[in-house]
Amino acid sequence: IHERNAILYGDLYTTPDRPYEGQDGAVSAGKGKVIDLVIPVLILIVLCILGMLYTGGILEGENIINAFANCDASLGLSLGSSLALIIIIIYMMARKVLNFNECMKCFPEGFKAMVPAILILTFAWTLSGITGLLGADEYVSGIFKGSAANLLFLLPAIVFAVAVGMSFSTGTSWGTFGILLPIVTAIEGLGPELLVITVSACLAGAVCGDHCSPISDTTIMSSTGAMCNHINHVQTQLPYALTVAAVSFVGYIFAGFVKSAWIVLPVSLVLMLGVLYLIKLLTSDKEVSANGKATA
Repeated sequence: IHERNAILYGDLYTTPDRPYEGQDGAVSAGKGKVIDLVIPVLILIVLCILGMLYTGGILEGENIINAFANCDASLGLSLGSSLALIIIIIYMMARKVLNFNECMKCFPEGFKAMVPAILILTFAWTLSGITGLLGADEYVSGIFKGSAANLLFLLPAIVFAVAVGMSFSTGTSWGTFGILLPIVTAIEGLGPELLVITVSACLAGAVCGDHCSPISDTTIMSSTGAMCNHINHVQTQLPYALTVAAVSFVGYIFAGFVKSAWIVLPVSLVLMLGVLYLIKLLTSDKEVSANGKATA
């Protein structure tokens, strides 16, 4: 629907909500160059990494791996981004891209742009916390643990579906990893081949559910970065993600029986191409009909 409206009618929103409509005015030509965009981004990345290493004790003799493992990511990112901001302001003034007053004007504009994302994240984390306090994830994992041993051949597909649902409802893939992976690895009767397939199904399902979830921080930040309506963003990505998830579910059913990636991956790829071709045939008729109505 959204793509058709954009192609036929030039409607990029498919919703009356225009959260950033007033921010797309003409931008005056300045002195900035591409390098003035690349260097600040590199400065931010480097200093954030150094900030995390600092909080992990890199200056106290820890190696890089232990420093990353023991770091306080929130504090490290705050320190790194704050120092990067100061350096970037000095850089912009030295390059005469922006003066001091123009740099200061960016603060309230940036804050206003982040308010919707902050509010959505706050409500999303609140909802996720309520779900966790209700014990929904433990309830689902308990049911799964009790019945999984009797369905070993279907186990990869079941794990994939449970991981998708759990990650979608909680908005976190890593939390789903922490709950399901210990259960999966503790199931008796799994051979090494089936264990690898089942673990991969858990990882894939958790990432898929997190990608689709409207309360996931990655989804919220993606819609904010694209400056589009959040729910609109979720609605537009669901058909693509669910199509791949459905094909993957069938692939994991097949994988539970053959237990060979060299067989399952080509079969799943052919199945995916076939589904995409079928979708193209079904949607092309609708596009032709819509084009006829638009020209009429």
